[in-house]
Order: sequence, then structure tokens, then C-alpha cells
Amino acid sequence: MFYLIGLGLGSAKDVTVKGLEIIQKCDRVYLEAYTSILTVGKEALEEFYGRPILLADRELVESGSEEILANSDKEDVAFLVVGDPFGATTHTDLVLRAREKGIKTQIIHNASILNAVGCCGLQLYSYGEVVSIPFWTETWQPDSFYDKIAENRKRGLHTLCLLDIKVKEPTLESILKKKQEYMPPKFMSVSEAADQLIQILERKRREDNELAFTEGSLAVGLARVGSEDQRILASSLSEMRNADLGPPLHCLVIPGETLHPLESEYLVQFASNSENFTEMTKSEGH
Repeated sequence: MFYLIGLGLGSAKDVTVKGLEIIQKCDRVYLEAYTSILTVGKEALEEFYGRPILLADRELVESGSEEILANSDKEDVAFLVVGDPFGATTHTDLVLRAREKGIKTQIIHNASILNAVGCCGLQLYSYGEVVSIPFWTETWQPDSFYDKIAENRKRGLHTLCLLDIKVKEPTLESILKKKQEYMPPKFMSVSEAADQLIQILERKRREDNELAFTEGSLAVGLARVGSEDQRILASSLSEMRNADLGPPLHCLVIPGETLHPLESEYLVQFASNSENFTEMTKSEGH
């Protein structure tokens, strides 16, 4: 059997009882280590599970699925995923590959950022399409995620923005020389995401485009959701540009133009300034 097991978002203990029992009986256990990270390392998981874990980086998952699935028709293999197993399309692909080979599969679900984002008080059924904000480079600065936020806003919906992470990314030099050299891990913060969004607003303004939101619009920053030191901040987008919510992982929410009274009542506890929060929500129709 090939098991895809969600680990939740916080500590080693966030795994379900069902998931833990399967991990402890499997012949091999892999930890997917590039679409997301836990706030604890592999060693903490090994200690809690009482067994060794093999790290599965991007290269192994995307190019070496044969190795991961090898002998799964005769052995029990577990593939551990931070959050929920279907939080990334890569994992859907693994399940399809396993089934093509006639390997039995079982999915063990867990909490993911897609539902845990409810901790900020914005109601889950009022979210629109989720977007990903990638790191920009000097020569590559896409802004299609802005258009998706704009579409959600038109429909009165909130937007969860998942922020880029770079783990075991090859350097340009290593690609050219075909040598294995990697850049240091890099995780986008809410301040970097807010900065990129503001730069897009400035571009749109110069082009005389109607803006879906402004620097003064409400934004919600979240960090390390599900952990004991989780942080939530509700502020204007311009304030978020200078916010420091500490270590990764971060995500950003751009709320819809109108909040439900219960959403406002809950969200204000995370406001950088409650008076400014009240004024900001009034001006946006909240």
C-alpha cells in the first residue's frame, strides 16, 4: 500500500492517530520537504514517530517518483505531507502514478492552511480563488495574481495568498555547469508580498487602470498558523509592507470589500490600531 499522510501545520503531534499508526508500521517513510515546512525539523518527527524518515526533495518527488513507489505493491510506503495531502498538485500526480502501476493507495487527511486560515475570523465560505505570490527577480515580475484578487474582490470574496518558498533551488551557475549547487532556503514574508502588491498598484495607477484595492485597503498577515507562536496582524496594505511577523511560514489575506459584522468583530482583535481599523473598514464599505 502507498499511503499519503497529512501532518497538519504545527508540531510533530499534529499527525492524526490513524496517520501515526500507519507511519509506525510502514517499511519506508518519506517526508516531502519542498512545498511546505513544519516548524519542527525531521529529527523531531523521527523522535516522536520512533523511526527513521527519508527526506523527499523537489528533485526526488518530481523526477524520482519511481524510487518512492518502488515495491509499494509488496511493501507499505508512507509519504508525509505538511498540511493536507491534496494541498499541492504534485501529490495528486503521485497518487495517479501509483494507481497507474496498480499500487493500492490510501489518503489520510489533516488540517491545511486552506481551512486553518479561518483562525483570523474571516469566514471560510466567503473566500474566492486561492492565489500564489512568487518571488520576483529583476527580469521576471509577473502580476497575474493581482487579477485573480481583483476578480474575488468584485464578487465580495476574500483572497488567501500563499507565499513563495524556495527550498533546494539550483543556482543558475549549477544549471549551466550541470553541477549540483543550491541556493540557501528562502521564504517570502507578508511584508515582501505586500511590497510586490503595492508595486503592482503603482504600475496600474500609471496605466490609468481602475484599482481593485489600494495601499490603504485592509490586509491580514498570518505567520506559523497552527503553531503555539502563531501571529496574526490586521492592518492596511501599506503598514503590512513594514510588518515583521517573525519566522516562516507566512500567508496573506486580502479581504473582500464588505465584511460580515462578526468578521469585523473578530478581526479587530488583531488590528495594529483599532481606531484605524474601524476607519479603514468604514471607508471600504465594511
